[in-house]
Amino acid sequence: MSKDNIETIKKTFSNALLLPEIANILKEGHTVTLILRGYSMRPFLEDNRDKALLKKTDCIKVGDAVLAEILPHKFVLHRIVKINNDAITLRGDGNLSDEHCHRNDILGTAIGFYRKGRNRVDSTDGMKWKVYSFIWMSLYPIRRYLLAFYRRIWIKLFGIA
Repeated sequence: MSKDNIETIKKTFSNALLLPEIANILKEGHTVTLILRGYSMRPFLEDNRDKALLKKTDCIKVGDAVLAEILPHKFVLHRIVKINNDAITLRGDGNLSDEHCHRNDILGTAIGFYRKGRNRVDSTDGMKWKVYSFIWMSLYPIRRYLLAFYRRIWIKLFGIA
């Protein structure tokens, strides 16, 4: 069959339907690449553009980006900002408010991201990700203004970075 005869079909499933299946795949020890939906990890990750490479882990720490079920059938990919025994506090890079879950609600951790349509993964263990994360997390009190500038001015002038 030639390339000209190949048809790409894209199907979209709700998170409530898809993510429990992804959790099962992660539990089996596989990695999963997930197209990201939503704006909670802005400005680094964009809706329907970037992808997360996820794996199951039992070792989580503050700063990790994790896929978690915060309510029945409600899933988020956010950073861990606090661990208090079994209680986990999460916050998306583009969010100002926190989400909460328990340690057993963590389905997987991001080990890398495919950003801006690239085929090369940006590893969360890499220096680039660590520097971005440290700076952004340190700016928490003023992130509200930076995010407002990004949404209202930057995107209108330059588009999504």
